[in-house]
Amino acid sequence: MKTIILGKTNISVPAISIGCMRLNSLDEKGAAEFINHAVSRGLNFFDHADIYGDGECERLFSQALKSSGVKREDLFIESKCGIVPGVMYDFSYEHIINSVDGILNRLQTEYLDMLLLHRPDALVEPEEVAKAFDELHSNGKVRYFGVSNMNSGQIDLLKKCVTQDIQANQLQLSVTNSQMIRNGLEVNMTTEGSLDRDGGILNYCRLNDITIQAWSPFQYGFFEGVFLNNDKFPKLNEVINSIAEKYSVSNTAVATAWILRHPANIQMISGTMNKSRLDEICKGTDIALTREEWYKIYLAAGNMLP
Repeated sequence: MKTIILGKTNISVPAISIGCMRLNSLDEKGAAEFINHAVSRGLNFFDHADIYGDGECERLFSQALKSSGVKREDLFIESKCGIVPGVMYDFSYEHIINSVDGILNRLQTEYLDMLLLHRPDALVEPEEVAKAFDELHSNGKVRYFGVSNMNSGQIDLLKKCVTQDIQANQLQLSVTNSQMIRNGLEVNMTTEGSLDRDGGILNYCRLNDITIQAWSPFQYGFFEGVFLNNDKFPKLNEVINSIAEKYSVSNTAVATAWILRHPANIQMISGTMNKSRLDEICKGTDIALTREEWYKIYLAAGNMLP
């Protein structure tokens, strides 16, 4: 399994993270089998959020982990907080502290390897976040910290007060959702892709040693569907399938390899609960696409080269 260094930690983690948003689609036995299967493939990094299944995914994970035989200390577990579904985002000191206590209780663990703030809060007060992070770090409840879906200015605002390094930023990225790449290519143009909507977040993360965690790597739009084997993307699938045939892998593996080929050392979040599909994703970590192949896929998705 390909590994990357997480942020500034010098910790080696798998290039594929197991996203647990759909874990509650399995029963306890199935979840335990899936955890065992993932770990056997070198995938010991699990991504949670307090809103996944309204907390049920974290509860199920803790139960399944006990019956799986896998040791907690052999895993890297992160979770996210800050979203009050349908109501607001909340980065207040009280909400962060209470959320982490709830997460730890559901996961039945004494600590999180990493806590991420889940989407930006328009009413964020960096001093409140810093107070919460300091307390969680000093009492051993959280080892590392990160963010999700934030632009460069929002991260800099947090860093005004937060003393801990921001180790990761979860961002939506796939070949069909590659705006952060497009605006770096369509520079000084009036095209749609030239618009910088995130403060140059790709280069910002690279310059500041923040690991980008790519979510929805096979989706187009905002949860509109998967682009693989989709009639809406005939050229893209034709190119991906041709490259997949060359490497004797699935189209899923090639789509994975496309993200991991980027020199930003991106960690891709896999959301599947299917062991066979997870195996296909893992094969993508062994493929080093050529520069020509990477650009061929990029262009086939409808992107342009000036």
